[in-house]
Amino acid sequence: MPRGHTTRLTVSLTSQERRTLEVWQRTLTLPAGQVRRGRIILLLAEGRTITTIAHTVGISRRFVYKWVRRFQAQGLAGLADLPRPTPGRPEAAQAQP
Repeated sequence: MPRGHTTRLTVSLTSQERRTLEVWQRTLTLPAGQVRRGRIILLLAEGRTITTIAHTVGISRRFVYKWVRRFQAQGLAGLADLPRPTPGRPEAAQAQP
């Protein structure tokens, strides 16, 4: 029996989504963070508690909630890294005469 409180967050995976997430677990070419996020979704779909998932994956419960909500809103695309802004000082707008 899993420890922790049950959660109202649930995920229903299509067979295609499940296959994709399982492939992510075996691949060596995806970023580690994306693979970890896929594992979060797979564990939740298996009925694991948020606390158990956080402990298993090695992140806080807050981030488990964050990634589950992004998956619910955007699907598999929501688990990808967002582009980061370019480093350095932003370009100054040129003055118009």
